[in-house]
Amino acid sequence: MQLPHALPRRQGARIIVTMDHVPHARDAFADKDRHHSAMSERIHVHPVNPQPRQIERAAALLHAGNLGLCPSDAGYALVWRMDARQAEENAVRLRALDTKHPFTVFCTSLTAASRLGRLDDQTFRVLRRLCPGPYTFILPAAAELPRRFKQAKRRAVGVRIPDHPVTKALLEAVGEPLLTTTLSLPGHDDLSSHEAETFADRLPWGVGFLLDCGDCEPGPTSVIDCTEAEPSIVRVGYRPLALD
Repeated sequence: MQLPHALPRRQGARIIVTMDHVPHARDAFADKDRHHSAMSERIHVHPVNPQPRQIERAAALLHAGNLGLCPSDAGYALVWRMDARQAEENAVRLRALDTKHPFTVFCTSLTAASRLGRLDDQTFRVLRRLCPGPYTFILPAAAELPRRFKQAKRRAVGVRIPDHPVTKALLEAVGEPLLTTTLSLPGHDDLSSHEAETFADRLPWGVGFLLDCGDCEPGPTSVIDCTEAEPSIVRVGYRPLALD
């Protein structure tokens, strides 16, 4: 998902991704890197009542700087900690993104979201009504946005409060928001981001672990721009949405 330096560049209801400075993109499942999958961990977890031991293992791998794959209420997503630069570089290369691509942030609550983006009364009411859920909110960046966050100099930040037991448990175990991007890999249209079996046996290059709970909701999320006086819908996702 393209979240721009300030506001989305739109074409109709689409957010445009610029590809001017794509790093050395690579095939996510290149033969020469198949040995990496054997080094990755596939952690099976219950989709409704995730086992604490598995969640703690995934949290430990994130704290060690790994890039992970986690289910959400809008498909599986790549996740990593804000200061895990190598994991972020791996995500950028996997998705062939611009090196300045601004990622969305997973967080657990409105309180956590307010530390990342500014919430006026109207925006707060919208988030309170829709969250948690498969919605991405583009918010004006808060002054106290962590300095280590690469988007700290941006005027907008994309925030998600997911409604999936595994995602919520992982965020609680890690104890901080996580950067995230969708599992959409160039050249692999056969890969389904919500059907774990399409990629579980061949984890993409650079991914340290998969939290596997089986299939999840397909996505995409709805995108709501809250940087202007009135919130507006940029994209309608798989779940019906109205701001009124």
